[in-house]
Order: sequence, then C-alpha cells, then structure tokens
Amino acid sequence: MAHLIADSGSTSCDWCYVNGNKKQKFSTIGISPYFLSENEIVEIFSSVRSKIKNQQVDKIYFYGTGLGNINNVAIIKTALKRIFSKVKIEVNTDLNGAARALLQHNKGIACILGTGSNVGFYNGKKITKTSPALGYVLGDEGSGAYLGKKVLQYYLYNTFDDELKLNFEKKYNTTSIEILDKTYKQKLPNRYLASFANFLSENRGHFMIENIIEDGLHEFIYQHLYKFAESWTYPICFTGSIAYSFKDAIKEMFQLYELKLGKIVKKPIDGLVTYHDQ
Repeated sequence: MAHLIADSGSTSCDWCYVNGNKKQKFSTIGISPYFLSENEIVEIFSSVRSKIKNQQVDKIYFYGTGLGNINNVAIIKTALKRIFSKVKIEVNTDLNGAARALLQHNKGIACILGTGSNVGFYNGKKITKTSPALGYVLGDEGSGAYLGKKVLQYYLYNTFDDELKLNFEKKYNTTSIEILDKTYKQKLPNRYLASFANFLSENRGHFMIENIIEDGLHEFIYQHLYKFAESWTYPICFTGSIAYSFKDAIKEMFQLYELKLGKIVKKPIDGLVTYHDQ
C-alpha cells in the first residue's frame, strides 16, 4: 500500500511518500488552519501532488498543529480531498504524531518544543492526557516563539549588555517600529517571534543567553510536566527544533529535577514512517 505521511508545525511541514521500499522525502511551509485559509492550504497540497507526480497514493496520514480543534480537522480533510479525491485520509494532532514517532507502542510522555510547545501522556496507542495548549500569546512555554519573544524583550528593554546588543543589531538590522509592526500587524507573528530563537543558539555561553534558555525550559517543566503524575514514572521524550538545539540544557535540567529523559529528536517524520510501516 502506498501512503503519504505529513508532520506539520507552524513553520514547516515534513512529508514522506512511501511505496514498498521506495521513500521520497520533501518539505513545504507549515500548514496551520489558524493562520492559513482553506484555499492557501489547497495550494500547498497541490504542490505536494506535483512533487510526487502521478504516483499512486492509497492513504494519507496527516499530523499537524491546531488539529485538536474539530473545525480545523475538517478544513484539512476538505483541502486534502480537493487534491487527493479518492484517497483514504487520517488527520491527527501533531502531538499524537510526536508520541507515535518517539514512543511507537510504548507508554510515555511526548513533548514538542518547536515554534510552539505541547505535551501529552501516551498510553501506547493514543494521547490520553494533555496540558492546555494556549498558543504563543498565553502559553507555548519553552517554544521558539516563547524564547524569541524573550530575546526581543531583552533587546527592546535594553537589558542586553553591549556585546549582545551589538550582535543582535548586526544579525537582524531591524528597528523597534519594524519589530512591533511584524508582531502585532503582520501575518504569522508566531513564526516571526520564533525566528529570534536562533540568536540564542549563536550566542551560547553568555550568562544572559543561558538564563533565557533555562528560564524557558523551567517554565515548560513547571507549567506542564510537573502537573502530570506520569512524569515521575515514565520516560519523557522530545521532538522539535528547540528541543534538539538545546538538548544539553534539557539533559541538565532533567538531572536537576530528577526526571527520566527519553529520546530527543529534531523531527518526527522518520519515526512516523517506522510506525506506519509496522
């Protein structure tokens, strides 16, 4: 059976077409029904169809952000059917995708730290318990958007020392007016905020940078993992660009908090291919 697997965050979407031993991987921009219209999503799915040309597709497994909302699930299904009209379609949350990729059929806690953040307990078949997902304005602790917002606050409040301020201005060549406009008036502000998390990766070792990273991870652990009784019994696994970039800090904090750390992978797509090939 030929199938197409997608794992989408807010910034990017990873795809893998699988037909027997043949695997074709590629990426598109992120697909979030909160930020894109149905027609915009259809355009992306049309580009996917062209990438795999006229090859057979029997089933699509789509995992994505914002799909805990049934209205968003309907948007994705409708958009997929407009391009893949005779294909069986399964739409699920990115958190279920992360859990299947990280834990396969084992129990544990799956965490996403990418543009946004999310966490849930997986019973070996599905996510049975989640923490509230409040988005980049009210939540997303430890995520790229959360950390990027802290970088901007440190810069705009003039908290950075001269070294970091100079590094920031050399890298971004922006102004407070532009920052506020893109944050409050332009599309996809969460992606914009998350883009500044790269500044943390490039300036590791500076005490202010390490403080921002540690504070973000502490907030994630305190607001989410500490509220799961299962956190003290089962392994806690991570996926996402932020988790992968700062895996050393995660390991140190887990030793401090005496939590059991499982896998940390950058992207779930390979684990999802393994899961659906079983």
